[in-house]
Amino acid sequence: MRKMTVENRQNETSFFAIFATLKMRTFYFSFVALFFSFSTSSQEEAKTPLSVEADFFYGNIWEHNPEIQHLITDHPTGFHVAFNFKSFGVKEWERRYNYPDWGFSAVFQNMQNKHLGEVVGVYSHINWYLLNRHLVLGVGQGIGYASNPYDSQRNYQNNAYGSHLMAATFFRGNYIRENIWNGFGFQIGMTIFHYSNGNLKAPNKSTNTVALNAGVNYIFDSENFPEYRFENDSLSRTYAEPICFSFEFRSGANESDVIGIGRRPFYIFSAFADKRINYKSTFQAGVDFFVMPFLKDYIEYRSVAYPEDGLSGNEDYKRVGVFVGHEWRFNRVAMIAQLGYYVYYPFDYENRIYNRLGIKRYLMGDNLYASVGVKAHWAKAEAVEFGIGYRL
Repeated sequence: MRKMTVENRQNETSFFAIFATLKMRTFYFSFVALFFSFSTSSQEEAKTPLSVEADFFYGNIWEHNPEIQHLITDHPTGFHVAFNFKSFGVKEWERRYNYPDWGFSAVFQNMQNKHLGEVVGVYSHINWYLLNRHLVLGVGQGIGYASNPYDSQRNYQNNAYGSHLMAATFFRGNYIRENIWNGFGFQIGMTIFHYSNGNLKAPNKSTNTVALNAGVNYIFDSENFPEYRFENDSLSRTYAEPICFSFEFRSGANESDVIGIGRRPFYIFSAFADKRINYKSTFQAGVDFFVMPFLKDYIEYRSVAYPEDGLSGNEDYKRVGVFVGHEWRFNRVAMIAQLGYYVYYPFDYENRIYNRLGIKRYLMGDNLYASVGVKAHWAKAEAVEFGIGYRL
């Protein structure tokens, strides 16, 4: 019988460990760079005011997985500071999205558990306004640094964070009043903070904190607050396009939930058709072909460690999926959401339904583009993907 041990794989995976670490850093900084380039394009023609927000928050860690129950011992607390650049309709997309803000945030969160420690995050974010600009919905993406990640000797209880660096995401909804007195205002609402390394290193059960927040905001130079720009833009449906076809290659590195088995690069080839129906929305349908060597390692491990599974160790680790999706356009940036189903599924791992969330940046008109995203099975991340594609 073939032997497979962690020691046998250490030399083989050392290169991939370095590769994956570099990829992780690239993912975080690429996302921020893509988002920043989208945001700053709207500020080229006019200078706009800056506002700052400071919040205190208090919440609960959501038990999305029973395996993190032992890490939920108290109520996490922390601070959120945000710098917002106002938009006033200089660009068409600003007017179509009701003059959103973009900016940068910093978060400090005490998880109130000695095994989780503290997390510090830096983000790029965007805010959308509703209800006469008294309701603000925001999303941020960036880098989180965990002070006390998993360690086989010192901190084996932390199965949520497998590495110091993680993807950090927040979603928030606030009731806000600005410039009530001399530029000062307040906000109150709810925020969800998510931390995960996208399975770049096991363990990676991740955490989600649901928190109530309250704080103050201040607009610099509020007495010179500019007027919003209104223009007669064309109807949204005039941006509709005929069906187009795209081809995309994605790659990265990941590992299974078996701690120490090692990271491996993966390769995904996608082909899909899309139909843009208006300025904001494009619908997609296509096929993914997955080459995931981490799954090969996992199959071999299971065949040796669990002979009762009846595995030979030679089962095919490749998969084929079909998917439908939606692309939400912001100027030359788009947010992607896809839902897929494996039609070729020779080995049962997680489940047959998968989802993908990400962002893409069009680089040459609407043809060449780059993308970053996370592929998951419901709430369980499988891989951080870096892609490049061409739309015909």
